[in-house]
Amino acid sequence: MPQRLSGFIAMMGRGHQAALVVLSVFLFAVGILPLEVQRRIVNGATYGANLNTILGLVLTYLTLVLSEGVIKLILNIYRGWIGERAIRWLRMTVIDAGERHSEERATLAEGVEMSIVLAEAEPVGGFVGTSISEPILQAGILLAVGGYMIYLQPLLAFAVLAVFIPQSILVPILQGLINQRVKTKITVIRHLSEEMVDHTSANSPRHQAARVQRLFSTNMSIYKLKYALNFLMNLMFQLGYAGIFALGGYYVITGRIEIGTVVAFIAGLSKVSDPWGALVDWYRDLRVTQVKYELICDASTLDLPRLPEGSE
Repeated sequence: MPQRLSGFIAMMGRGHQAALVVLSVFLFAVGILPLEVQRRIVNGATYGANLNTILGLVLTYLTLVLSEGVIKLILNIYRGWIGERAIRWLRMTVIDAGERHSEERATLAEGVEMSIVLAEAEPVGGFVGTSISEPILQAGILLAVGGYMIYLQPLLAFAVLAVFIPQSILVPILQGLINQRVKTKITVIRHLSEEMVDHTSANSPRHQAARVQRLFSTNMSIYKLKYALNFLMNLMFQLGYAGIFALGGYYVITGRIEIGTVVAFIAGLSKVSDPWGALVDWYRDLRVTQVKYELICDASTLDLPRLPEGSE
């Protein structure tokens, strides 16, 4: 196995990753167009455009939305296929290694193998499908929508940008704390699996109960950190909407922008909230997957203790 997660991703297929990147670029390029069409529909209805013009814009909007949805469907299915291939490879690699060295393995190594095959391989392999295309897609949407907002009204756009500054500071800090707990969680699960395979310990029930309790405490601390971050992110976005309503309303009253521009900003902030959240989730998955992959590599390179001759 490659020692780094990036090497494993490359081994699973550079050509597939390149195809995902092309689909992602096309998707965020198409995704910016509905915002402009929305703005023109609102302004057209406000300033007396004829019905045929409005209906033509609505038809264009529906065509763009349908195209965006179809591309996203293809992209997601393709990602899933690549991820499942990686999961299958990890599981079969661990199983094949276990079969080749079945006579040399200690009983405790079987517990680690079971943990990797049943629990650890899926999140690591699943990340391969989104490892490169996801940040390109979501960052592309953020840049495209952000550039469009700056084009419409720079001051209003920079007010929206302030929403992301506190989040960009908090996310790495809280994710580092979560990663520490994820590593602890995986280690405890492996010990649970080892003890379930090795029944020779007299203190097994007491030890297992302590490990289950530690898993409970670790998972609860992860939940608290994760949902506290989600709360802060949602709060920042609501402050962003408040800023658009206040500053945008002032600009409309003073005649500096059209009402359609305010509508476009509201839709734009809504449109970037999902990719920003997806980008944060991707960053979380990257950091957690790096920890999990390193633990799998460590387990695969350990010099497992040999069983004494004649001990079977």
